[in-house]
Amino acid sequence: MTAELVRGQNHPLSEVRLEIRISAGCPVVAAATLSDDSGRARGAEWVVHPGAPVLPGLEVSRQAAADHRLAVDLGAIPEAVHRLDVLLALPAAGGGPSRFGAVAAPFVAVTGPDGAELASYTITGLDAESAVIAVELYRRQDAWKVRAVGQGYAGGLTELLSDLGLTQAAELATAAEEAVAEGLARSVAAPPPRTTDDARSHQASAPPRPNPAASVSSHEGSSHEGQVSGTAGPSAPQPAGPGGSGGGTPAAGPATSVPAGGTIDYRHPRRQPAPPPPPGEPAPPSRQPSAPSGQPAAPPAAPAASPGHDGQPARPVAGDATGWSMEERLYNQVWGMFEDLARTTAAYRSAVDFAESRMEKELDQVLSDPRSRIGGQGDAAREAARAKHARLVDQARASLDRDLAQLTDESEVVEPALPAAYARWDNPVWQGYRVPMEIPMAVRLGDLHLPEDPFLRIPMLIRLPLERGLWIDSGRWASPDESFADAGERRRLAMEAAVAHAARLIAVYPAGEFGVHVIDPAGSGARALAPLVHTGVLAGPPAAGAAGVADVLSRLTQRVDLVQMAVRGGAPDALPPGFDAAEQLLIVNDFPHGFDDRAVTQLRYLADEGPAVGVHLMMVADREDAAAYGPLLDPLWRSLMRLTPVPDDHLADPWVGHAWTYEPPVVPPGSQVLQLVLTEAAAARRDWNR
Repeated sequence: MTAELVRGQNHPLSEVRLEIRISAGCPVVAAATLSDDSGRARGAEWVVHPGAPVLPGLEVSRQAAADHRLAVDLGAIPEAVHRLDVLLALPAAGGGPSRFGAVAAPFVAVTGPDGAELASYTITGLDAESAVIAVELYRRQDAWKVRAVGQGYAGGLTELLSDLGLTQAAELATAAEEAVAEGLARSVAAPPPRTTDDARSHQASAPPRPNPAASVSSHEGSSHEGQVSGTAGPSAPQPAGPGGSGGGTPAAGPATSVPAGGTIDYRHPRRQPAPPPPPGEPAPPSRQPSAPSGQPAAPPAAPAASPGHDGQPARPVAGDATGWSMEERLYNQVWGMFEDLARTTAAYRSAVDFAESRMEKELDQVLSDPRSRIGGQGDAAREAARAKHARLVDQARASLDRDLAQLTDESEVVEPALPAAYARWDNPVWQGYRVPMEIPMAVRLGDLHLPEDPFLRIPMLIRLPLERGLWIDSGRWASPDESFADAGERRRLAMEAAVAHAARLIAVYPAGEFGVHVIDPAGSGARALAPLVHTGVLAGPPAAGAAGVADVLSRLTQRVDLVQMAVRGGAPDALPPGFDAAEQLLIVNDFPHGFDDRAVTQLRYLADEGPAVGVHLMMVADREDAAAYGPLLDPLWRSLMRLTPVPDDHLADPWVGHAWTYEPPVVPPGSQVLQLVLTEAAAARRDWNR
């Protein structure tokens, strides 16, 4: 499977003979340098460029082109070489663009001898730079890896080669440019641009540029047990730039080209109509939304954002994504914002890491040179290294702040437009709540944010029907004021969070299509359960004691058995008369108190088999309380999606694996919205049962 890299990410290489494929929106010069274990090129003989295109194990193109294929044989590279940097530069000859910010983001793919992609990287975030280190292949413990670098240089190839420690940088850059100019003189002129009619007539026959599939990252470990995953789109997302619209992540796709000095469309190329899978599942292949009956197969395009004025970014628009309905477009837009924030933060963090590693390397070189210990040379070199580090970090932060500002603007437009299923409890849409006629695509179970901007919250939307149960953790966690609540307070907060989640699920389902059962063996959750009990939305009173636990679990496990037998027998309609076909939610409080071994087995069965047949589990429990069962319950905890009643950074995105802080959906203090919604849902249920 192709690994789609972000800046700073690495990936092991399983092949020795490779081909590095480069695609750009305009002709670029491809070159490469070899470095030893100290990271320095030993001289001009370790540089390949159009004027000297061949070295043992490495060959580059002799001229500038929009597409390159570099042949690499790692087994033939000298043993002294520990790193190979792939360089791209805009040619000075030919009258083309002078900066990468005016062209499409270059795309680099590393493939095996059979053409299968091993890793790919879209170089984003470039502006005034005219040369860039695209990727590096490096040796680590007798194995080779590839790392996405994306480090640009405004001074062109000369500055880049100088930074790699080559004293003949200017001569090498001149030789490369002269070879490119000779190649341009021999090349056939490009055909004139086609007219609109010509382009339209050839549109259907022009094959699209192949794009890599995204890899899925996950956070593992005791403190990062969940993964918010989504479907990755076909081309790498781009860090924001000026002029972005529709997602805050503004970069043109690799196939886009613009004239020198022109503007480009920064609309996010990864905004896809395919909805991501539920949290904790790997991202499946991209899927197009199914077309309604009688409709064409292709989904409608997203609405265009309002044009900007005086070169300013276009104003964001709610629903600026593809989809058949506004609900689907908003859903896809929210997930696009989620990915945008993940990607741009990854670019910022990797840029900071690069700046720190570069400063450490330069400081080490100063300390290792005895000459720097005499006079003020050492102090000057250290100050220069620290100044360069500060400049790189400031540039990265400025780019991040620009992206965050665009995403914040989009969030301020999208949040008020969200339907009830996607909205916060303080959204005015709940004041006019009416029981829906159809099940929505997804439901909001909280918000997510990153420490770079804790005020930018991304709605956490989970597809319906739920494919995993929920675990509201009442264990030991830090409260917002950094103190640790006692056991009673933790259970109370967890139970209140469970009631809020259950109320939202009840509210978004049509009348008669969602039933809720409660197991509260000791009655400790009676106060928190009061809104559900008093409004009459429960299927029955909360089950208490061992007998109540056994009765509820037996009825639900029997229901699962019946539906499974009907489905497997090919007769899903052959269920007993009066069988309630609605989705069912079981809330379990204070587990494992009141549960014997048989009840625990039934609970595990419901967690594993229930979601497929419409029986869902919501556990309110402290894992330490069930420690006596040992590893027996490990599969149960892993099968559930862990949520907390207070902010906690235990969830990870599927793109780069950031630790996201989860914010539970909190009902505003003094608000009667929960009572209003549950009362309306209970009345609709009574009318439906008549």
